[in-house]
This record gives sequence, C-alpha cells and structure tokens, in this order.
Amino acid sequence: MVSALSSRRLRLFISGMMVTLLSLFVSNGRAEQGQQPLKVAIVGLEHGHVVGFLGQLPKHSDVQLVGIADADTALCQKYGKMFSLQDSLFYKSEANMIERTHPDAVLVYTSIGEHRHAIEIAAQYGVSAMVEKPLTISLDDALAIRKVAQEHKIQVLVNYETTWYASNRAAYDEVREGHIGEIRRVVVHDGHQGPKEINVQPEFLKWLTDPQQNGAGALYDFGCYGVDLMTWLMHGETPLTVTAVVNHDKPQIYPNVDDDATIVLQYPRAQAVIQGSWIWPFARKDMEVYGATGYAITVAADKVRIRHEHDSEEQMTTAPSLPGRERDSLAYLSAVLRGELVPKGDLTALDTNVIVMQILDAARESAKTGRSVKLSRLGD
Repeated sequence: MVSALSSRRLRLFISGMMVTLLSLFVSNGRAEQGQQPLKVAIVGLEHGHVVGFLGQLPKHSDVQLVGIADADTALCQKYGKMFSLQDSLFYKSEANMIERTHPDAVLVYTSIGEHRHAIEIAAQYGVSAMVEKPLTISLDDALAIRKVAQEHKIQVLVNYETTWYASNRAAYDEVREGHIGEIRRVVVHDGHQGPKEINVQPEFLKWLTDPQQNGAGALYDFGCYGVDLMTWLMHGETPLTVTAVVNHDKPQIYPNVDDDATIVLQYPRAQAVIQGSWIWPFARKDMEVYGATGYAITVAADKVRIRHEHDSEEQMTTAPSLPGRERDSLAYLSAVLRGELVPKGDLTALDTNVIVMQILDAARESAKTGRSVKLSRLGD
C-alpha cells in the first residue's frame, strides 16, 4: 500500500509538472504574440548583487536593459568591461536616463539608504521600481515610499534571494494546507562569514559597514530575510513585541555596525527567532517551521525535511519547482508589470515589506535600548 506521505509526494510532483508545463505554454504564447520586451534600467552600481542581475539577463529574452545610471565613472567602466556593455547605456543621473530611455521599471542597486531617493525620482516619471532587500533603512522611509507609490500609481517591489527558493514555498504550503497545524515557532538562519571575509567588492563593503547607508550591520543585512519570511507566513500580522540582541564579535573589522543579531518576534500564539549573522562558519539560508502537529525544515533552495503527526520519522523531499512567472526576480517583475500577477501579501510585495521595515526599525531600537518594543498594526 502506498503511504500517505508517498501519495502526497506524488501529488506534489504532478502539481509541479503541471505548473511547469503551464508556464512553458504561457511563455510560448507570449513569443507567438510577439510581445515587446520589458524595458528595465539600472540605478546605481555599488550594490554587489548587480553582478547577479547582469549575469542572468541573457537568459531573459523578454527583458531589455536600456540604461545604467551611476555618477562613478570608474564603476561604469568596470561593469562595462566585465559584461561587454555599450558606452551608450551609461548615464550620470537617474532622471536623465529615464527621460532618454523611457524604461518600464528601474532596478535599484544603490546603498539601502539611497532607495527612497531613487524610488521618488522614478515615481515622478510614473516608473516602477524593484530594489534589493530590505526596502529601506527606516519605517519613516518605508511609509514615504508607500505614499509616493500610491500617489503615482507605481509598483515598488523588493528582491530577496530566498523569495525564489522552492523550499520556502513548500514549507509555506505545508502550513497553508494544514499538514503541520497552526504555526507555533519559526527559526530562521541567514548569513555568511562576513562581507569582508568573503571578499565583496570594495564599493559594496564601504556602505554595508556604514549604519547611515545600511541601517545597521548584520541585523538589517540578514535579519531582513527572516522577518520577511515570518511576515509572509503570518499573512501580514504585526507581532505583539520585537526583541533584539546584537553582538560586535569582530570590532576590528566592523567597528561601526553589529556583526551578529538575534530578533525574537512574539505573536499571540506563535514565536519567531531570527538569526542574521556575519559570523557563521559557512554561508546559510534556511528556515524551520514548527506547527502544532508537525514541522517543515528547508534545506538549501529546493529540499525540505518534513514530519507529520503520525509519521514515525521525518522524510526529505524535493520541493516542486516554482511557477515560471515566479522563478526569479525578472520573471516576477515582468508578470507584475504586465498584470499577470498582483503583488499583495507575498514576499516581494510593498505591503509585506512596509511591515518588515516596522519590525526591523523596532529591532534596531530594541538592540539599542535593551528593551522589547511593542507594536501595533500600521494604518493604510
């Protein structure tokens, strides 16, 4: 007899195959219709994640890079040479670039502290924006961004690497489908050995270690992942309290910012422990979700350890692939701007990430004062 878990795994596999086939059908349909590529422009080159974007761009024939705005000539030359980019793509200012190239969206690779400014400029032209995580450096900035997005009717999206992990979606579905019961505890680990230790680009390291441009150190850089995941799992519910502790274990390397952080979020019937750090012995991004009757523990981007109420032991399973429109940031951005996806309540959506900023802002205050910070629901 086929076990309940094996039967479920078969259903997940079939479901994943159907989603993949549907995605291919949709993509082929677009090609046959001759749909115009989505025009995107880069704002800033000092965020090291821009390398990943430029690297994946050739895989997206439906996306066209029309401009890059950065006043640093040396950085422009560096990336122009690295990716064989034409000189005509580069501009000194965001506004001039937008006026000349008319992008559908800007992809912001500035320091976190410059996100609000870049979004506000884009909004004046009715251009949507996708920024690297987190949304910004404070709740005040987040509320200002939400206001300008509403006034100018633009999309503002936040790109987290972990959004595109099939394992996180599988864990979410375990909760949504009631397989592990109501959430009781979530533990999230994110980080690496430290930005200097892994040799990030000099321009990247400079602002990562500046609290005015990064918001904090590891608290913001890696704490944001877990806060985003928990806010998604809890469907946007605001925690009752936020408590955070930060360490300065390597002050000789990071004298101005924390390098290790623990954030505890307390809900009426659940708790999250979020550990973001620059002192892990190895890079990691994983999550443990414990429900009343079972658990789901993610392993890398595509595996999940699952145990249900009547299972004698846990099982390792491969998570179903994400739908084509959600396989990466560019596919998602294209789907949103073409009206195929509505970004509400998900990991990338603005409403989720305003709450994320409320929590991170409170975590920074808690770490500073040594006290828990009580929160209440933000108004719209």
